[in-house]
Order: sequence, then structure tokens, then C-alpha cells
Amino acid sequence: MVCPTVIEPNLQVEERAGEPGRSRPSGRRRLSHERRVLLLAVLAGLPGAAVALILLWTGDFTPKLQWTVTLLIVGGWWAFTAALQQRVVFPLRTVSNMLAALREEDFSLRARGARPDDALGEVLLEVNELGRTLRAQRLSALEATALLRKVVAEIDVAVFAFDAEQRLRLVNQRGEHLLAQPAERLLGQPATAVGLAECLAGDAPRILESPFPGGAGRWEIRRRTFRERGLQHQLLVLSDLTRTLREEERQAWRRLIQVLRHEINNSLAPIDSLAGTLAELLRRDPRAADWEADMGEGLSVIRERSRALNRFMTAYSQLTRLPEPRLGPVAVGHWVRRVAGLETRQHVHVNPGPELTIQADGDQMDQLLINLVRNAVDAALETGGEVRVGWDEVDGAVRWLEVWVEDEGPGLSSSENLFVPFFTTKPGGAGIGLALSRQIAEAHGGSLILENRRDGTGCRARLRLLTARGC
Repeated sequence: MVCPTVIEPNLQVEERAGEPGRSRPSGRRRLSHERRVLLLAVLAGLPGAAVALILLWTGDFTPKLQWTVTLLIVGGWWAFTAALQQRVVFPLRTVSNMLAALREEDFSLRARGARPDDALGEVLLEVNELGRTLRAQRLSALEATALLRKVVAEIDVAVFAFDAEQRLRLVNQRGEHLLAQPAERLLGQPATAVGLAECLAGDAPRILESPFPGGAGRWEIRRRTFRERGLQHQLLVLSDLTRTLREEERQAWRRLIQVLRHEINNSLAPIDSLAGTLAELLRRDPRAADWEADMGEGLSVIRERSRALNRFMTAYSQLTRLPEPRLGPVAVGHWVRRVAGLETRQHVHVNPGPELTIQADGDQMDQLLINLVRNAVDAALETGGEVRVGWDEVDGAVRWLEVWVEDEGPGLSSSENLFVPFFTTKPGGAGIGLALSRQIAEAHGGSLILENRRDGTGCRARLRLLTARGC
């Protein structure tokens, strides 16, 4: 059984500013709670016992009777006093033992006699309920900790935790594989000994190309600080980007090869067919009367397809060599109205927004918006619909300029290949307009989204760029 906490006689508890409940020596001794209860019980029975003894010893009684009754009075007085003390002190000791058990994380103890119809019973009920609550919270914390450890152990990134002295305090399975050592050997080692000192210095996040005992590749370094038991620690996370980048590279090459094969075959197939037909014309003897006209027409088609293939390769070269944007002030209203006025096939309606100025490359912005407006007009001409362009400022964590272009055309049948280079559904299209436009938007820290309109037929293009208010 855990002993209850008792205030020492030579200590008193005072509350100071910033130091509540601080104990300091007192110049005088103070009685303990048990002794104070005993003294009060003695004083409570003293008047009655004194009166009874005075009447007994002043009355006409034999000495034997007087001593017998005196012993009964004093003995009963002391017995009731001890019982009262025990009745007051025992519940306090019970509560003290239960609180001590809770402090030691033993939540199995429960107080008996807890009833809601008296003050002591209410205290015991509250202590029992506190034990149940702490037990539930403890079980929840253990389950959450077990789940967290399982997740940390199974995730496919290396996780390390270092203390203030840069000694390793935690490592998951992926970290063990990366350093090619078990956790038993790694824990407690300094960062220099395990080869992670470089990862704890410099900027984060960043990409690091460094070999480790468990493998080499490109790693993304992320660091965070946290506290445990009041001490600062560093959490280091290393993500292997090699497999992800290789897979993305394979997917990009696969899509590019599919598009290149499609476009090249579109040009080479008619060239091969016409070349065979023309060769057959030359082998005929005698030749047909109009063979020269057929020969000229065939060579013309071969020449046109060769030029189309050359334009395709030129467009590919343009897409892969987009220069870095040269930032300068661009007045949004003037820019949108000027590009809308360049379209001669159909009138483009302009919905003006707030007059803003952004920092961007004016030439690239013209190229981007011209592509969007041209695509919208191409779609609207199919159905005889209208084209509208406008802009607005969107408030959020940061301020964005949103330029939108919408048409009343047939809309998008599929958005999967919209931004795939050289993919096009338009006859004679090169398939680089949207890919180049999104590349320009991302080079300026923005984004480009194409989606079907919800308020009608057609498509809506939304360009978002960071804003800076003009004067």
C-alpha cells in the first residue's frame, strides 16, 4: 500500500508569483492533520467527561465505584476519539493511495462505499471516474502509439530522430536498410558516425545525390524539430526519388514515343504509298498518257507531307527549348484587351475586372493567351457560339490573378490527353499549344486548368498567376 502524503510539521505551503504550491521551511512547527483531528476530538469530549468526573468525585460514592466509573469514562472517551480520528483519516488515506496509484499509471484500484448521497461518497465517485477516464485515455494513447510505430515502420521513407547532441534516437526499418545496420547498433551513435551529418546541415527541403551503404540515388531531405520531455530533437526524413523519377521518365518517354510514332507514321505512310505508286508508273511500258500529271501530283503530296513532318519537328524543338521568363510589369487590362482584339475570325467579348499589374514575361503571356483564345474561337466556330474572356482577383492565403476564357463550343470529350505534347483532335493541329501554354504558366509560378462549363455548353480555361497591385 502506498502511504499518503503528509505535510511535514516544519513545512508550510505558500503560493508565490509563478511558483504555486512551493514548500519552504517554517519558523514554527505545525501539527499534522491526524493530530489536529485527534486534538479536536479530545476537546469535543472534554466538557462532558469533565462534568461527569466532577459529579462522580464530588458525590457520595465509594472509592471503588469512583475509580471504576472514571476508568470507563476515560476509556470510552479515548475509544470514541480514536474511532473519530480513524473515521476521518482513513478515507483520506484511501484517496491518497488511489491518487498515488493513478500517478504510477495503475488504473485498476477502485474505492468502495462511493455514494452520491454524501460529500465523501461524491469525492470517491469522482476519483473512481477519474481512474476510468485515465485508463481509457491511456489505452487510446497506447493504441495510437502502436499504430504510429507501425506506420513509421512500414512507410517507404527513411525516418530518423536526433537529439540536441545529434545522436540518433529513433530509426525505422527503411532507415536500417538505408544504413545497412540494425537499430541496435545505430541508436545512440552520432550523426557523423552513421553518415547523416550532411543531411542535418544546409537548407531543407532539398535534393541530395549521395551514396549510402544501403544504396545510392537521389534523395529528398526534409527536417522538422520537435520536443520530447522538454528537449529539442530533429526529425529527418529521406525520400528516395530515384524510382519515382525513373517511372515518370519511362511514362514520359512512352507517351512521347506514341505521339512521335503516330505523327511520323501519318506522314510516312502516304509517302511510302505514293512512292510505290510512282515507281509503278515509271515501270510501265508504254506509260500512260497522263503519267506526268500523276507524277507531279504525287511528288506534290510527298513534298507537302515532308514539310508537315518538318513543321512537326520544329514545333517539338520549340517546346523543348522554352526560355526562362524575363519578368517585367504587365498591365492585365491592356494585355487581355489587346490579345482579344488580335482575333479576326470572330468577335471576342471582354468582361473587365480590376485594373492590376503583374510581374511576368509579356511576350510569353501573349503567346499563352493567344493560344487559349484561338482554341476557344476554333471550338465556337463549330457551333456558332460566342467567346468571352475576362479576369478577376482571387483572395486566399495569397492573392491570385485568374484570367478565364470560355466558349460555347461542343466542350471537352476527354481531358486525359489535353496537355500531352503533339496530341491534337483538330485537323492540321500541331498539338503543342496547350502543352506550351501550361509550361509558360508553371514557369511563372501559376497554373492552367481546362474544364467543361457548368453553366452551359462549351469549355472554360482558367489561368492563375500571382498578383501585385499596380499604382
